[in-house]
Amino acid sequence: MGNLTATRPPQPWTAPTASDPVAATLRLPGSKSMTARALVLGALASGPSTLDRPLRARDTELMAGGLRELGAHMSVSDDDRWLVRPHPLVGPAHVDVGLAGTVMRFLPAVAGLAEGRVTFDGDPHARTRPLGPLIGALRSLGVRIDAPPVGSLPLVVLGAGRVTGGEVVIDASASSQLVSGLLLAGPRFDRGVVVRHEGPPVPSAPHLRMTVQMLRAAGAAVDDTTPDVWAVEPGPLTGRGWEIEPDLSGAAPFFAAALVTGGEVTLQGWPRSSLQPVEQLRGLLHRMGGEVILGTDGLTVRGTGTVRGLDADLSDVGELTPVLTALAMLADSPSRLTGVGHIRGHETDRVAALAKEFAALGADLTETTDGLEIRPRPLRGGTFRTYDDHRMAHAAAVAGLAVPGIEVDDVSCTSKTMPEFPALWSGMVTGKS
Repeated sequence: MGNLTATRPPQPWTAPTASDPVAATLRLPGSKSMTARALVLGALASGPSTLDRPLRARDTELMAGGLRELGAHMSVSDDDRWLVRPHPLVGPAHVDVGLAGTVMRFLPAVAGLAEGRVTFDGDPHARTRPLGPLIGALRSLGVRIDAPPVGSLPLVVLGAGRVTGGEVVIDASASSQLVSGLLLAGPRFDRGVVVRHEGPPVPSAPHLRMTVQMLRAAGAAVDDTTPDVWAVEPGPLTGRGWEIEPDLSGAAPFFAAALVTGGEVTLQGWPRSSLQPVEQLRGLLHRMGGEVILGTDGLTVRGTGTVRGLDADLSDVGELTPVLTALAMLADSPSRLTGVGHIRGHETDRVAALAKEFAALGADLTETTDGLEIRPRPLRGGTFRTYDDHRMAHAAAVAGLAVPGIEVDDVSCTSKTMPEFPALWSGMVTGKS
């Protein structure tokens, strides 16, 4: 079980309860995953790049700040369009990773390409997130790194201005970001990089596919035809314009609201062809009683007011676990969510935190090694702790639609990926969105 150390914020947020079916059309912020990858690729490109409708949130601002520390020129004053101008990467520099897995796992490889000393550290819990496999892989590729014996933050990359690259074996079963971090910088390595995963399955495969597709869009040659092997050839990356999709994970609680209340929620600006796992989300929501339609006006989810239980392996979409857990609490039959042992190493141990906080509200559930078993029964109000984890706040908000009196101890943690969340959520529930 993880360390579930909670903080005590000054003012809890009462999750609003829905008295009527929600009916909302929303335009949500851009994808965190796409924004982070576009920033890294832009900083490593041979010319300028633009990001249209990027996500402005703590994680992405930390990514932009880290790349700026390394020498890249970032213009992020315009909310709708960010400009990235590559520049020689140099130290000394300090990268604040906050609690962002993307920053702590994408930028050490970039720092290896810098000339000089680059230090990395972040929030206290960031020091418990798994980095050992990445540190070992980078060392075998020629990057000098000073780090604690356990392979964690804080660490120091002693950049030589170049990375030899080559073939490396890594156990990325803790996070697909461990592979993505190597691949994104791989085109700039002298010999490129061949990453071979050995170990239990890599979680969140759609995020790896996103990395590969965005690398190719920037001009990189990537071969992913062999399972668990990714080969990136050395070569220049092209600066380009990136159209950032709305964030699918951020949309999940709003779609869940349609199921809980028997309402309808439309997310505007959804592309016909997506880099995110929209088909997986569509299938899961359908199995739980929702109707999902991709039309000219966006992605729409309709509910009947009845939520069905779910037996599902969520290994590809582990970030959806908190919201699906909240839905399962309100379902008409038991649920079994598996394949998400890796989310114990996220912002908090999400499996343990969900079990603990929902049990405190009267839930009947069992924590397993890699997930949760949920037997629905009426819940009561009470304090729901987030442990500085935005997805925990999303789960509490979904449950609060049907359960009066759920108080979220720190809703401000949603600023990690969606600062507008409390206002958007309250507006949706009250019909003032």
